[in-house]
Order: sequence, then C-alpha cells, then structure tokens
Amino acid sequence: MSPLFASGASGVFTFIILVVIVILLLVLISCVRIVPQAQVFVVEFLGTYWKSWDTGLHFLVPFVSRVAKRVSVKENVVDFDPQSVITKDNVTMQIDTVVFYQVTDAKLYTYGVERPLVAIENLTATTLRNIIGELELDNTLTSRDVINAKITSILDTASDKWGIKVNRVELKNIEPPRAILDAMEKQMKAERERREMILQAEGQKKSEILVAEGKKQAQILQAEAEKQTMILRAEAEKEKQMREAEGEAQAILLVQKALADGIHMLNESAPTEQVLTLKSLEAFAKAADGKATKLIIPSNIQGVAGLATSLKEMLNS
Repeated sequence: MSPLFASGASGVFTFIILVVIVILLLVLISCVRIVPQAQVFVVEFLGTYWKSWDTGLHFLVPFVSRVAKRVSVKENVVDFDPQSVITKDNVTMQIDTVVFYQVTDAKLYTYGVERPLVAIENLTATTLRNIIGELELDNTLTSRDVINAKITSILDTASDKWGIKVNRVELKNIEPPRAILDAMEKQMKAERERREMILQAEGQKKSEILVAEGKKQAQILQAEAEKQTMILRAEAEKEKQMREAEGEAQAILLVQKALADGIHMLNESAPTEQVLTLKSLEAFAKAADGKATKLIIPSNIQGVAGLATSLKEMLNS
C-alpha cells in the first residue's frame, strides 16, 4: 500500500468520525428538554405513557421516547357561545357561559378525553338546560348565583376523570325573547315611576315637616324671648321698688337721726319748761296740718295756748 493511499484512507476515516461525533451531539442536543414554568410535559416511551415532567431540565431517551403533549397548568378561561334553553314556563332564551378551569393531572388530561374543551362545552350546555328547565323565567333572572353554583359542582365532579378542575362557571348573559324584554322594560318603567312618586311624596312630607319644625322653633324662640322680656321687666320693676323703698327708708333714717340729734341737743342745752311746751305746740301744729280726719286734743291745750300768748307778749315787749 502506497503512502498516498494510506494518507487518503486516514483522512476519510477522520472525516467519518467527525461526522459521527457531530450527529451524536445533535442527537444529544435534540434530546434535551427544558420545561417552562406552569407547564407539564407528558412523555411516552415506545408509544406508552412514561412520566410527566415538571419545570426544569430533562433528557429524552433517543429514538424511543418523545414528548406526547405540553400541558399548561395555569387557570384558563373559556367563553362558550350562547346556548338555547327553555324554562319551566316554556320561555326560550339564549344564555352564554364562561368557564374557569385548571388542569390538575396532565396524564388524565392527555389520555382521558379526546378534546377536553369540546367535552366541557357540551357538558356545560347539557347541565345548563337541565337546571334552567327546572326554573321559571323570574327565578332564572334572579337566581344566577344558584345556577352558577350548581353548574360548577356538576362540571367539577364530571371533569375529575379528565384531570380538570372546574373552579367557577358564570352566566355571562341571559337574553329572553323580545316580547318579554319589552314587557319587562314596561314593568321596570312603571316601577321607576312608582318609586319616583314615592320619593316625591316623601320629599314633600319631609319638606312640610321641616317647615312645621321651623315654625315651631320660631314660636318657641319668640315665646322664650317674650318670657325673658317679662322677666327682665319684672326684675327692673322689682329693682325700682327696692330702690324706692331703700330711698324712703334712708329718708326716714335721716329724719329720725335729725330728730334724735335735735332731742340730744335739747337735752344738752337743758331746756326750760316753756321751751318744751313750745316744742309740743309745734308738734301739735304739724299734726294739725296733716290729712288726718280725726285729731285728739290734749287736755292741757288751754295751758299750752296761754303759754303761747305769754311767749308772744314777751317777744313783743
């Protein structure tokens, strides 16, 4: 074998090895799987369920295993089309629903039902028809919470075998026939007008009560003012009388004091019998000048008169 041929064979062998290495690297890279947050990978081995991968880095067995389904475990919201239902009193209406669900078992979700959302939609429609068929129109319109709770309970129980948890079902919209809607609008209008009249009557009543209260309060204030005025007048009159009485008493005290001073001075001056008699005559004269209808004259008035004549003659001499 020539050196040239040996060199060529060695180069080909090296190239084949490099190709094999590259292929192996590509295969290994293709077997690497990274599961994102809030997702689960369902893995099959030779066409049979093998395991469910949670968030993180995982490796497939080349050529014999594969990721059969990527399942989101976040809560999902599905808005279904309106469904035609009939109430107990034979009223046909359209109701559309909103379902909030979450996958709890990726294996059951993958292998338990062919099309999970279609299954939930059909089950929701069937359950809704059964529940509404037991209610009359008025109860249907006023019992949304009861209907939601019943549908949620039934769907949650039925979907357990599919690995689905139904968290909540809401009746998004209820549309009765046009004629019933018109009748309901008229009834609501009449009810609004009735309430408006009641509110107006209550407002008028409250207004009259406020006016009456205002008048009553004004009368009370006026009466209080008159009462205070009368009290002040009475107190002023009382004060006036008290001051007049005090003035009269003060005047009497002054007169009495003057008399007492006069008597005291007379006593100090040692008056004679003639002076005392003269003072008695002056007192009698003052009493005679008064308004008394009766006057008692002392028995010795003649002596007093004689004394007065003697005093007159003494003064004239």
